[in-house]
Amino acid sequence: MSRTLPDAALDQLFRTARTHNELGGEVSDETLRQLYELAKWGPTSANMSPLRLVFVKSKEAKAKLGPALDEGNYAKTMAAPVTAIVAFDEDFHDKLPYLFPHTDAKSWFEGPRENRHVAAFRNGSLQGAYVLLAARALGLDCGPMSGFDNAKVDAAFFAGTAIRSNFLINLGHGDPGKLFPRSPRLSFDEVAQIL
Repeated sequence: MSRTLPDAALDQLFRTARTHNELGGEVSDETLRQLYELAKWGPTSANMSPLRLVFVKSKEAKAKLGPALDEGNYAKTMAAPVTAIVAFDEDFHDKLPYLFPHTDAKSWFEGPRENRHVAAFRNGSLQGAYVLLAARALGLDCGPMSGFDNAKVDAAFFAGTAIRSNFLINLGHGDPGKLFPRSPRLSFDEVAQIL
């Protein structure tokens, strides 16, 4: 990589992008496929790629998700065109012979599933951030959130699997006029050191 993105792109991804609580409009299945096709290229440890996604769009799927939502997140999630369940697969290592073929990486993670949890959660969270940035890059507004019962989501969408929910992202098109004033961020010196 040899050049910085133009300011308009940096604004869309970071500086002027905002978390939206009210999302409408349409999000096509093709856009969701494009979103994943971008996000999948972000790096993970040993290319383990534990991210698993469920794009909740239909009334039936929303009805399954609804009982897991905290009261403050229910209405906005039911109204959003799509809610992405960002999850991770604790049995990600089964795919490593394909994803990381130049060594026996699968053997690094054999054994009890709980021994893979940290790696799956860390790298799945990283990939979830790539999903959010890919959505913004494609012109979608996002409303990432916790505020739900993970066990209920897992029972409704991932029963009998090694997949666990991490967080949710409402996707759609927001109205900038309905945003709260932007909250401050910490300064470089409060957060970082150069040694």
